[in-house]
Order: sequence, then structure tokens, then C-alpha cells
Amino acid sequence: MSQAPETAQSAGAAETVETRGDERIELLRADTNNDGRTDVWVVDTDGDGKADLFQFDTDHDGKVNVTMVDLDEDGTPDEVVDGDGGLPPEQLPPTVQV
Repeated sequence: MSQAPETAQSAGAAETVETRGDERIELLRADTNNDGRTDVWVVDTDGDGKADLFQFDTDHDGKVNVTMVDLDEDGTPDEVVDGDGGLPPEQLPPTVQV
């Protein structure tokens, strides 16, 4: 297991979450409120095809508010932090609804 290289700034304090690996393979992105911005990120950090990092934009401002990590991939979060947990998602251009 490794630690993310960056730190998250949440409520003035830096906090880094531990993940299973150094990779960031995004398995799913979702726009839950149809505003053209991602609200949920589901990520595989060790390349095994199973999600172990979950990030949520709960106030729809385009920034991660909650990060959950499932280190043993048993379906139960092992750590939940306020903010991006040191793993900010890659920014994509806005989607276009047709």
C-alpha cells in the first residue's frame, strides 16, 4: 500500500488517505444532477479491476467533498475523509447534453 503524493486541504488541515496502489484507473464517473459536471468518481488504485477509492461532490460545486477508501476491497469503507484525500480527480471538460 502506498500513500497519495499530495495532501488535501479540508477545514484548514492537510489529510492524506492511504490507497492500495499508485495507479488511478477511473472505473466510473457520474453526473448525478445533470449539470454537466462529475459528482461521483469510482477508482481502482491498484489495477486489479476492483474499486477501492470513491469520491463525491456532495454540494455540486465541482470539487470533491468526501473521499472513501476501501483498502481490503470488502465493500465496507475503511477510511472516510472530508475533502479530496490528497487524490484530486483529473478534470475533464464539461459534458454536453443532446
